[in-house]
Amino acid sequence: MMSATDEEIRAAAFAHVSALVDRYGILDTRLIQAGFPYQGERIPLVNPQQGIFKPRQMRFLLSIRTVIPKKGAKVWYDDQRQVHDQIYAGQECVDYAFMGDNPDAANNRWLREAHESGTPFIYFLGVSPGRFQVVMPTYIANWNPRDLSVSITFGEELSPSAPMPSDSIERRYTLRQVKQRLHQSQFREAVLSAYDYRCAISNLPEEKLLDAAHIVADRHERLGQAEVVNGLPLSKVHHAAFDSHLIGIDPDYRLHVSEGLMAQNDGPTLEALKQSDGQLLHLPSRKRDYPDRERLAQRFDVFREVS
Repeated sequence: MMSATDEEIRAAAFAHVSALVDRYGILDTRLIQAGFPYQGERIPLVNPQQGIFKPRQMRFLLSIRTVIPKKGAKVWYDDQRQVHDQIYAGQECVDYAFMGDNPDAANNRWLREAHESGTPFIYFLGVSPGRFQVVMPTYIANWNPRDLSVSITFGEELSPSAPMPSDSIERRYTLRQVKQRLHQSQFREAVLSAYDYRCAISNLPEEKLLDAAHIVADRHERLGQAEVVNGLPLSKVHHAAFDSHLIGIDPDYRLHVSEGLMAQNDGPTLEALKQSDGQLLHLPSRKRDYPDRERLAQRFDVFREVS
């Protein structure tokens, strides 16, 4: 391999991961463990067995990772996730634990060196088993050997050249952005996972074409929570039709197509929508994940008023 600076390899890693995020959104283990190419060599992005990683080709830390493990037969979103709670509760920074209880262990020294050098790195934040949201650039704001942890903060742009937030106001702002993205990712992953990554109306199995639609908007104080029972996995077309009240779903999970849409004749896509009139939703395997009837009733009242 040709000689290269840490900055050049880091820029290549950031560019590769940014392209993956643009294409896939949430990344699975397979995509991350494939690493990235640099001057004819494959360089890893993570260590499969450890959460703190520096490739041998680099001087400084490249990534940290938080994994959401499978726990028996439970679906992942039943369990409380401490790291997510910390992010939602955090005001400026988030704690990340050392590996083991020796601050001078190699992995923990990489954290210290990243802090001392101000090195930006990639955070692969688990949102479900084997699936990760990318947060980058991430920085070490404080190295705390007594607490066996570091405090991490986030940059605003997906670039290794983005500056580390310089004050409390900037750290609060960037953490709010991370919270918002995590909130959206958790809701999407929970809803799509419950329905086995298929559209609840058409049964379409292509994840890239599916959205996690709210039954009741999240701005609703009582019913708008980002919960599985307030979500439906819908194809882009069905989501648009649902949000436009061209399709309604009653509390018994039956589909209704508006009279205006039924009266139109314009191609196979429209015909497919019209044929869903009277059909039942494809429901999750677990009854406790079924759409909430009270929310459906509220949404269906709006559909009947509009249509």
